Amino acid sequence: MSVLTRDEAQLRAQLLDVHRYTVELDLTTGDETFDSRTAIRFTARSAGDTFVELKPAELRTVTLDGQPLDPESLADGRLPLKNLAAGEHELRVDAAMRYSRTGEGMHRFTDPSDGEAYVYTQMFMDDVQRVFAAFDQPDLKAVFEVSVRAPEGWTVLANGIVDQRADGVWQAAPTPLISTYLVAVAAGPWHSVRTEHRGLPFGIHCRRSLAPHLDTDADEIFEVTRACFDRYHEKFEEPYPFDSYDQAFVPEFNAGAMENPGLVTFRDEFVYRSAVTDTERQTRAMVIAHEMAHMWFGDLVTLKWWDDIWLNESFAEYMGYQTTAEATRFTDPWTEFGVTRKAWGYDADQRPTTHPVAPENVDDTASALLNFDGISYAKGASALRQLAAWLGEKDFLAGINTHFARHKFGNATLADFIDSLASATDRDVPAWADSWLRTTGVDTLTPRITSADSTFTLTVDRAGSRPHRLTVGLYDRDVADEGRLVLRERRDLDVPQSDPEPLGKRPALLLLNDGDLTYAKVRFDADSFESLRAGLSGLPDPLTRAVVWNALRDAVRDGELPPAAYLETARTHLPRETDLALVQGVLAFASGQIADQYLSARERPAALSTLTSLCRDLLRRTEDGDHPGLRLIAVRHLIGVAAHPDTIAAWLADGTVPGGPETDPELRWRILARLAVLGATDEATIAAELERDPSATGQEGAARCRAALPDPEAKRAAWEAMFTGDDLSNYLFTATAQGFWQPEQADLVREYVPRFYPDAVAVSARRGPAIAQAAARWAFPAHAVDAENVDLGEACLRDADPTPALRRTLADRLDDLSRALRVRGGQETQEEPRGTGETQGA
Repeated sequence: MSVLTRDEAQLRAQLLDVHRYTVELDLTTGDETFDSRTAIRFTARSAGDTFVELKPAELRTVTLDGQPLDPESLADGRLPLKNLAAGEHELRVDAAMRYSRTGEGMHRFTDPSDGEAYVYTQMFMDDVQRVFAAFDQPDLKAVFEVSVRAPEGWTVLANGIVDQRADGVWQAAPTPLISTYLVAVAAGPWHSVRTEHRGLPFGIHCRRSLAPHLDTDADEIFEVTRACFDRYHEKFEEPYPFDSYDQAFVPEFNAGAMENPGLVTFRDEFVYRSAVTDTERQTRAMVIAHEMAHMWFGDLVTLKWWDDIWLNESFAEYMGYQTTAEATRFTDPWTEFGVTRKAWGYDADQRPTTHPVAPENVDDTASALLNFDGISYAKGASALRQLAAWLGEKDFLAGINTHFARHKFGNATLADFIDSLASATDRDVPAWADSWLRTTGVDTLTPRITSADSTFTLTVDRAGSRPHRLTVGLYDRDVADEGRLVLRERRDLDVPQSDPEPLGKRPALLLLNDGDLTYAKVRFDADSFESLRAGLSGLPDPLTRAVVWNALRDAVRDGELPPAAYLETARTHLPRETDLALVQGVLAFASGQIADQYLSARERPAALSTLTSLCRDLLRRTEDGDHPGLRLIAVRHLIGVAAHPDTIAAWLADGTVPGGPETDPELRWRILARLAVLGATDEATIAAELERDPSATGQEGAARCRAALPDPEAKRAAWEAMFTGDDLSNYLFTATAQGFWQPEQADLVREYVPRFYPDAVAVSARRGPAIAQAAARWAFPAHAVDAENVDLGEACLRDADPTPALRRTLADRLDDLSRALRVRGGQETQEEPRGTGETQGA
């Protein structure tokens, strides 16, 4: 299929003014296809040629101004409209469209729990063409009037209020002017909970099989939704611009959520059917806040072209975290951002595939799709947080409100956004934007302390020319407890410095970017590093500890701190940690990257032993029952690093961990997957567990366990399911891939490493971007940390012509693999942990 280029979009926007779509969908025609009839009313400003996009199973008829066009003229997803006269036109298209099993277009899902079917749209970027004919680009906004014929017993949701007519057709209210990619429909026998707020109907919806779990959390979801809605009305002068607010939790969703105006779709893992931590509830709250921010930034004011996708995602990411902190009971989400999301941004920004937050040239939609990454989300949000600190919150919001007033129901560019911000301040916003948004890479800040005059200066290893406004924390040892660090003072600092900063008495710890307001890697002077080895867990603020843990993580990845030293620091300090996001983030890095990649097969058992001891310490600490979230994290990770099956097998058999928690479905599948890796279960046991839990999550758990069995036939069957057949949905493909590669089974799966590259190229070409990204992310042989694997991957990128989605994700995975190789090689020269900065004049 062809992709839309920027030049083509600009030419079409100059030619056309699109007014209204009337879309009629019929979902009663079977399980494979649905009917789609579309009428598009538009004006041609001058005579000319253009095209409309459509990807049908069958194109039946097309008429332009009542005259038939040849359906055979459709080629590569484009229907040409030749010799248009200047003036008003109406295009009518009647087609059969194919349901998706990959989360793109109109996805269809049958719930294995009860056999009920559900469909929903994901139109993002260029997938509206899989549902109805459209001039599919963001700056051709129009009014959409959608009707849906659905099977009896179904409910239809859409962007606006929906009424069921006497003939069984559901009619949605016409939308305001919105972009094609924001049109949304969700249909099925939904379980719904409804309320009103500020005179608007609010609803939450899920599959019927999840109804008890949604009902349990409905009050919390609505409480968060109302609180964020009210807070945005305090921040934004423009009121919520749509007629209702529905949130649908849908199955097999590729993203976390999608900001369809009036009908936000979420992955239905956010309807918790097993125990979760408060940090996971906080994440759900943040995603609700993130998507609601899009109602203004993205839906009301929309990017003109995909080079400004950061204007959508960075803004919503920043507002999501900030509004969650301000309006909900989750007052510390920036700690989770610092230890998890920001690390995502740092990693992406150090790969060869990095790009500016606001790239100047995104040539086509295929290229644009690749920019939904840690840079557009985490780095962009960090930049906006820095901008708010630099401008001040009052001027920042004044500029935002000017932007909404100028461009509501229209489209805007980076230049428009910067101009709106500049109107609210005397600061040089364009210069700030050039240094922060047009550059790539991560600056590294290192303190240099001069003992002779008790001052410090900063050196900056620059990736760009960006300035930083940050806070420096000075900490002393507690005289009553040498293992505890107490804050002496925090100082605001602008980088580059004009003069050295006086210190007075030398602090035990000098911490750059205390409070995490800027985006940069930080290093420590040698004395500060030694203080942290003893006192990290004694730092009083979790956000401060997040900055430190991120710095240690960066040092490991950069080859400046041995992985074993990070593990030992975690072993010492994590049992005393109180913040759940920090415990989860540190354990995830320690197990997923250090134990699985950065250490050799010979060193891995010792690492797993260290992590097992650490998790057991956390369990002992939580025996009183006062820390259920911390205990749940410890149990999950102890399962993941178990080297012997006895303990976790007993938990599965007993239905509980001694002292709690009970082994609910999520824990049971987690245990069974680890037992499969260890060769301590079999197909019969997996089948019995699936009979016990026949849900969609159970199907995924069984696929993961079967692929993890250390059996040649099980591996062959899993590989063929992923790469030979095309029957696996996006979620079942991912679950199978997650089970397939295991470090403990390197010899068993060695033959599949070279097979991965040609097979991934082939399946990506057949099944599209969603499966391509899943293949590169989850089916990639990341455990095979060796030069041969890197060489195979580089040859694939060079010679095999992978699709853009596969090429980008594969390039990232290969860079991570090369980094792991360098870390392994560097360990030979790293005998002891060392400071990552310098001390001068000592």
